[in-house]
Amino acid sequence: MSKKDDKETEAEREKPKGGKLKKLLMVSVSSLTLVGAGVGGGFYYSSTIAESGPKQDPNRPKLVKRGDNPPPDTGGEEGKEAPLKEGTVYVESDQIKVDPAKYEVTYYKLPQNLTANLGEGANFVQMGLSLSTYYDGKVILNIKRQMVPIRSAILLTLSEQHPEELASSRGKIELQKKLTHAINDVLREKEGFGGIDNVYFTNLVIQ
Repeated sequence: MSKKDDKETEAEREKPKGGKLKKLLMVSVSSLTLVGAGVGGGFYYSSTIAESGPKQDPNRPKLVKRGDNPPPDTGGEEGKEAPLKEGTVYVESDQIKVDPAKYEVTYYKLPQNLTANLGEGANFVQMGLSLSTYYDGKVILNIKRQMVPIRSAILLTLSEQHPEELASSRGKIELQKKLTHAINDVLREKEGFGGIDNVYFTNLVIQ
């Protein structure tokens, strides 16, 4: 066999190796392209989820965890209002059930007593009320801002009650629920958030 034939045979032997190398390079490039696309797609998907998630409204009241707000120092001045509490737990709805063992309660006494005629106009009731909330000071500010419609809602609710119903403890408890519902309705309509957990009688006279 001539040297020329030897060179041609050697070249033919080298051809498959070069072809395999090219195929390997193409497969590697394709794999890297797919991996890059997958990573990029995953990053885009994650970003979309983060951006499309619910955004917190900074003006919305938050729940106050126990211990987040230590008892304020009022300097021993009687009648001085304590600073408003700051909440840390954001909720989408003010109608969720709140665990009293986990969150701090705030009581706000309405500044004036209320007097209203009861159902059928034969009797009237005079009462003082305190409202409780597990949310921060924004709820107290909302109450103060909407005091006029809140008092109106309370008086309308009282005008629908009958003396016989309020004579029992059960009737008074039912009135607490009705007043709580009426006040929250006003706050939700005017402020977009209720937050009142209960209503308490500081005094109650039925005549």
